[in-house]
Amino acid sequence: MLFQKASLRAGFSVNQEEAKKEEKNNLVQNTISNNTNNNEIIVEEQKKWYIEIPAISLKAEIAEGTTKEVMNKFVGHFEETTTWIGNVGLAAHNRGYENNYFANLKKLKEGDIINYYYNGNMRTYTVSKQVIVEDTDWSYLENTEENILTLITCVENEPSYRRCVQATEDTNN
Repeated sequence: MLFQKASLRAGFSVNQEEAKKEEKNNLVQNTISNNTNNNEIIVEEQKKWYIEIPAISLKAEIAEGTTKEVMNKFVGHFEETTTWIGNVGLAAHNRGYENNYFANLKKLKEGDIINYYYNGNMRTYTVSKQVIVEDTDWSYLENTEENILTLITCVENEPSYRRCVQATEDTNN
């Protein structure tokens, strides 16, 4: 029975992967059929998930998860948070690693703009809050009805604390 459950789970995972691949292929096909100029650029941008923060000259791809392995290469997405509607939670290193995407997060000020790209869509957010929280305080990642982007990184030489930047969707765009 245990083997059967494991097989079912493995089959389910394979089916999920196939569905994700099919969804990506459909998105690429739709993009190609709807755009005759610069297809390669448009298709590439459609596939990417990334963040752009002009005030600190940051443009970085996002990947699912916040493990060390993910954050060594990407900005990580907190799997417990949404990817589009509500509170999107992201994390990245700020020093000591090959990619320290959030190294200058502490320089952000209220009013700075953050562009978030997901699944061929873009949202503009405006920084509204920058706080230092205990590493056990996950309340800033709770889901919200308002579209919020929450960025979290370590605080230099303060292992028990995290820097948390929140930005709200700019509905004027």
